Amino acid sequence: MKIDFYTRPGCTLCDQGRVIVQRVCGSRPWNEINIDDDPQLQERYGEYVPVVEVNGERVGQWRIDETRLRHAIEGKPRRWRFLRGKRAL
Repeated sequence: MKIDFYTRPGCTLCDQGRVIVQRVCGSRPWNEINIDDDPQLQERYGEYVPVVEVNGERVGQWRIDETRLRHAIEGKPRRWRFLRGKRAL
């Protein structure tokens, strides 16, 4: 399982999201990626950070939802989708 957490320095929501990712992942490995280190990531994620992807699928952005992230990691069926960067139920 691959868990990626896309952030940028000075992002308050990223700091809050990091706490949630750490809590949900526990001992599972996960990657924190600073989008400002890569122009392609800046273009892809821009103002949507923080973003969490599990196995390449976006499961959270802006305010990270602990339950949604936990369900994605546990393989429970998803009931959400993102449209143009915004969540739609």
